Amino acid sequence: MATDATAEHRSLTFLRIAVALQTSAIFFQAVTAGVLLSSSHGEVLHSAGARVMYAASMLYVLAAILAWRPGGGSPRPILYASGFLALASVQVVLGIAHKPSLHVPLGVLMFGLSVLALAVGGRRASTSISRSGRA
Repeated sequence: MATDATAEHRSLTFLRIAVALQTSAIFFQAVTAGVLLSSSHGEVLHSAGARVMYAASMLYVLAAILAWRPGGGSPRPILYASGFLALASVQVVLGIAHKPSLHVPLGVLMFGLSVLALAVGGRRASTSISRSGRA
């Protein structure tokens, strides 16, 4: 039984790290978008950040699957992570198409959703761990 609680704790920790990485990557994108407007170096930074943000979104999906299956958690984070990966895909397409009127608001929405997932996921993780008897 202690092994199950440890596995669940590890998978939830990995999930929280993945969401935190995604949130920080999106924040980096907001910063580099500002640099993009004022410097020629901004395009390179924003492009590199887009790759990191997309990879972080894929890592979030993987972490959600691992928290669900081996960890015995809820499958709900998989839905959130998959939806976020879909939004990230749309965001990339809009960025490549140079549609800032849609790209920027979607980026703001994605940042808000990612912060919300980080806050709610942390609360759920601490509740789940306290229910399993771990402090």
